[in-house]
Amino acid sequence: MSENMEKDHNRRVGVAMDYSATSKSALKWAAHNLLTHGDQLILIHVEPPNSDTPRKLLFQDTGSPLIPLEEFREIKLEKQYGLRNDAEVLDVLDSLATSKGVRVVAKVYWGDPREKLCEAVEDLKLDSLVLGSRGLGSIKRVLIGSVSSYVVKNASCPVTVVKGRPLPLPNSKP
Repeated sequence: MSENMEKDHNRRVGVAMDYSATSKSALKWAAHNLLTHGDQLILIHVEPPNSDTPRKLLFQDTGSPLIPLEEFREIKLEKQYGLRNDAEVLDVLDSLATSKGVRVVAKVYWGDPREKLCEAVEDLKLDSLVLGSRGLGSIKRVLIGSVSSYVVKNASCPVTVVKGRPLPLPNSKP
């Protein structure tokens, strides 16, 4: 197998996750269309700079250590890092790990999501980043800025912005 073919099956794919409907759509899109056996999925969660999670003081400059899927259900993660124990997200992640052989981890950053997602691309050496679009109106986009527009313009890897309704996963409940 050529080096390029081998590399294609060991990609590092980031998905921005804030537990909104659009970020869940992005995760489902990546699961359905992008991730394959041997890939690593890194769920990237950005807490606001004023967040009061206990681990912020330790990791606000570098982001948290990588958190394996096996630890996602632990209550302490929500308290320490702000990661939610979201059943819908966990179902998708479990399915990816068991049926597709995708390695799943999470990393938490603190700060402006636009800047931190671009930092994550470099820090994690991502091959691709997937994020949802909130669909801000033109006035809000001008006033507060679009995270997806900023990341598309500034990230050093390919970025996919998922718009619209979530796609159902094959063999999943609607």
